[in-house]
Amino acid sequence: MEWFGELLWNDSVAHTIILYSIVIAAGVFLGKLRILGISLGITFVLFAGILMGHLGFTANHLVIEFVRDFGLILFVFSIGLQVGPGFFSSFRKGGLTLNLLATAIVILGVLTTLGIHFLTGTPVPELVGVMSGAVTNTPGLGAAQNALAQVLSGTEGTVIPDIGLGYAVAYPFGVLGIILTMIFIRKALGIDTKQELEVLENELHPADSLPEKLNILVTNPLIFNKSVPEVARIMGEGVVISRVLHRGSLFSAASDTVIHEGDIILVVTSKGMAGEVLRLTGSLSEMDLSTRSGDLVSRRLLVTNRAVTGKSLGSLKLRTRFSINITRIYRSGMEFIPNPGIELQMGDRLTVVGDEKSIARVTEEIGNSMKRLEEPNIIPIFVGILLGVVLGSIPFNIPGLAHPLRLGLAGGPLIIAILLSRYGHKFSLVSYTTASANLMLREIGIVLFLASVGIRSGENFIPTLVSGDGLIWMCYGALITVLPLLLTGLFARISLKRNYFEICGLLSGSMTDPPALAFANGIASSEAPSVAYATVYPLVMFLRIFMAQLLILLFV
Repeated sequence: MEWFGELLWNDSVAHTIILYSIVIAAGVFLGKLRILGISLGITFVLFAGILMGHLGFTANHLVIEFVRDFGLILFVFSIGLQVGPGFFSSFRKGGLTLNLLATAIVILGVLTTLGIHFLTGTPVPELVGVMSGAVTNTPGLGAAQNALAQVLSGTEGTVIPDIGLGYAVAYPFGVLGIILTMIFIRKALGIDTKQELEVLENELHPADSLPEKLNILVTNPLIFNKSVPEVARIMGEGVVISRVLHRGSLFSAASDTVIHEGDIILVVTSKGMAGEVLRLTGSLSEMDLSTRSGDLVSRRLLVTNRAVTGKSLGSLKLRTRFSINITRIYRSGMEFIPNPGIELQMGDRLTVVGDEKSIARVTEEIGNSMKRLEEPNIIPIFVGILLGVVLGSIPFNIPGLAHPLRLGLAGGPLIIAILLSRYGHKFSLVSYTTASANLMLREIGIVLFLASVGIRSGENFIPTLVSGDGLIWMCYGALITVLPLLLTGLFARISLKRNYFEICGLLSGSMTDPPALAFANGIASSEAPSVAYATVYPLVMFLRIFMAQLLILLFV
């Protein structure tokens, strides 16, 4: 059995794979267990790694650091791809407020750290390590270590303190503290998560904006003998005339179709506009044109042709060229009415009405290939990661500081993923991935990251905790974690009336904490936490790195 002992203890590739497999499998399994109705989810992988590291199971530190950073890159990059299409619109709708709240959390954390320093006399380098662990920000720790080495490198006989120990002690509760803060806010304010989700869905998809089909008998002289485009301009955006029944003949509404008195038209519009549309056209008809086929058929077609991705419906002129109508668009679980300014995205599902020949030509135009949609776009993903790492490595010189700042291996890939998912088609880089592929990539990344942090911290976690200032550091870290989150979270809910799931994403993003985001995503059947997370993450990442270095440069 010597081979088995060598497999467990020798520093080999097989040993490293076995170690990660055990940590991840055990952590995911234990994370599903509920204690007092609470489960930590995949966050438990961190604690499984700490236990294995404490028991002496470890691997080459360079390998651990590589797996940790690569896992983090995979996680944040997949998050960026997921929320990127809605990132800029979410920023316009409330992103400024979210970023101000996240900035307040960062500043409160720094002020809490300085308060502990002045009240207790604890050296700033040790507290910066504790703060980095308390806010679960590894790039901030690395930046602080580099800054500390640069500041003390010219001093003879000075031993550079290992601020990573404070990070290791504070990190576990840093993860747990964010989750506990979310739970406390929910319990203390009596928030009903089901009701909160309904409110969120109503905000994202108001009932008045849901598509509705109207069969209308044309009786208003205002639209007699006018073409379909002219009638559409009278009724405004958000209205699509799909079919026309004229003297017993049913046909698709084309650009040259003329509406006459007594015609019956099938109109797709939002519920909120139904009354106005009826006022401008006529009265409801008992005849349902959608059940009368004639020569017309309705098909749902997938956008899979990269040539049309990113182009607006108006520029494609599908109605004019093919005599068809696009009555609805399905995107990311949302249904809405098309207008000429909407840009098509890979994976959009279009409801198209027309004759068989016309729909066949439209199908050839937009793709409609499920096989093509399911094929992973590997090149854009790794090109994006490459660009993200380069961006994260660029030094930014800040006036007054002797050493430059960097976005790091998390901030750079996240920003590039967001930009790539929104504008990649302009450079022939379509980064679309199916929901299941994105989830798989994200989960693999986060468990690799958590396992690496746990294994690395487990070596010195217990000795530091039970001896020296370990317990005191843990208390300091808990204060740095909870106080800013609690104050800002309660303010956002009570004063600003922000949605609970949005607050969860805000808290996770303000602490740059993927495990907390994973927990928030687990209790929310919505992408709201991820959108809020991605909205504040780039700015917060920069602020965390900047503040960690600034404390070292100003107080050492």
